[in-house]
Amino acid sequence: MTYDRINRSNLPAPCIVDVGTIVNKRDMRRILSNVGAVHYRYLEGETCLAEGEGYVVEVFSDPNQATLVANQTLYLNVSSFDGIELRRSKDEAQFDLLQDNRRLQLIPLSSPLHEQAEHAIELATLEAMVSDVFPSDMDVRDADLS
Repeated sequence: MTYDRINRSNLPAPCIVDVGTIVNKRDMRRILSNVGAVHYRYLEGETCLAEGEGYVVEVFSDPNQATLVANQTLYLNVSSFDGIELRRSKDEAQFDLLQDNRRLQLIPLSSPLHEQAEHAIELATLEAMVSDVFPSDMDVRDADLS
């Protein structure tokens, strides 16, 4: 029996809540998939090599492609990192993507709950605008379009 088989049969999967380290590539992709707009810092040791704001456009796992940060867009390849350290500071989530003595810190600029609320408001506004333009009792088929 292999070590992997022993672990799967005897131990439950980990449960990480807000703080911890993720090393499974699928879990890394899942946690990063809805990050959205971020403030990022690229550090070597304690030295900041780059910093800015951007939007996570894609999260993938491919050992033959790079993680790219350019033009305020982030293409994150979880294969570029050994793991993700989840932290909270000042009530904010922080994701540190770790690779040897380098780390790409991501601090989300909004939460998924906030973005969903904004989306719901935008949808309600759009529905209100459409109902103003097309009253519910108006049937487009009956309108005289000549």
